[in-house]
Amino acid sequence: MRLAVLSDIHANQEALLAVLADLRTQCPDAVINLGDAVGYGPDPNAVVHLLRREGISCIQGNHEQGVLFPEKRDWFNPTTRKSLEITLGLLSPKTIAVLGTWPMAIQRETFLAVHGCPPDDPFDYFFEYEPETLPELFAAFSQKVCFVGHTHMLHLASWDGHEATLDEIEPGTFRLDEGRRFIINVGSVGQPRDGTLAAKYVLWDSDRALLDVRAVPYDAALTIAKIEALEFPEVNARRLRE
Repeated sequence: MRLAVLSDIHANQEALLAVLADLRTQCPDAVINLGDAVGYGPDPNAVVHLLRREGISCIQGNHEQGVLFPEKRDWFNPTTRKSLEITLGLLSPKTIAVLGTWPMAIQRETFLAVHGCPPDDPFDYFFEYEPETLPELFAAFSQKVCFVGHTHMLHLASWDGHEATLDEIEPGTFRLDEGRRFIINVGSVGQPRDGTLAAKYVLWDSDRALLDVRAVPYDAALTIAKIEALEFPEVNARRLRE
């Protein structure tokens, strides 16, 4: 099985379209989005429509939770809450209804997919864990691989039952040790925070034990212009320039 995993599109239609074009050249067997399809960016309705049109399975992230549940909005810092308020003004009732149908996690025999941390937390950040505390995360799921998003960064954690390792990863292809289990932090399509601007996603080949970290270039100028026109916080546009 070749599985493509996306995360943190954040209403960036241009980045998503670039990734969809790249996916057509890769022909995965299935595609999963780990949540935060909305928030920060200017096109939440269009992004959700594209995900549905392409038949991409989606789970809820913290931004979907913030849209759906007013009591969750206190978790967000003031700048992010302002972005969420603008997003709420953009979302159609139909799109909000679609977000409400997304589960908190997707489980299969060989993998778990969740936005934040296993087993199904959309708010917990993977980067808050060190090798010494990673065993508690591996104890939270039984599958060979867990895919997480939320941090907008690329990390690979592994566990052999005795010792955990944690490394930053870059675009490229990696062979995964058959004797270990993995948590893969897949980066962000719409607002990466790894020091590069390309839209990130991963391809996992379970039969060949290969992980392909993809970095797809796109022109963010249109996205930036729309963000500024809608008067989102300045940082939302700046993160697409840095």
